[in-house]
Amino acid sequence: MATNKPVEIDELFGNLDPSEGDLKWFVVHTKPRCEKKLAGYSKQYEINYYLPLIESVRVYKNRKVKFTKPMFAGYVFVKCNPEERRQLTITGFVAYWLPVLNQNELVGDLKQIHSGRELGVEFVHTEFLEKGTKAEIIKGPFAGLIGYVENQNDVKEVILQVTLLRQAVSVSASADQIKVIR
Repeated sequence: MATNKPVEIDELFGNLDPSEGDLKWFVVHTKPRCEKKLAGYSKQYEINYYLPLIESVRVYKNRKVKFTKPMFAGYVFVKCNPEERRQLTITGFVAYWLPVLNQNELVGDLKQIHSGRELGVEFVHTEFLEKGTKAEIIKGPFAGLIGYVENQNDVKEVILQVTLLRQAVSVSASADQIKVIR
């Protein structure tokens, strides 16, 4: 009977601080199913990365298997200098690099997702919200998270977005738990 141990990787190695000096944030689009491999390589060579993960459960006949998978399939967020960028490129795990024009916006988006993960939020993939109202969760276990709501009169979820990727995840919330940010 074969047993495969799932690959365990830290979500964050380093910090989610804005870029400084020659260190810049990049979004790495990986080759298929290489996100954790690239993160492992980055950690081994002490290169700052963030790979948000979500838990998943699969049922095989009579057993359940829990594992983690990347929240944004195909993407790893890396803060590195030009030499480290070359080092990651030659691993064979990188498809291409997405430049980050607004470093602070990306870091802000990632911090919100990281804060939610640390609070134990069960994120659900959702559509990227083109137009929405900025809102903060002020009550409940997820207090402090800032995201967007589609309709402030009928709140069911708060959406956290990574604008650069045009992808989003949501967390359940009700109207009495949020405060609109003007």
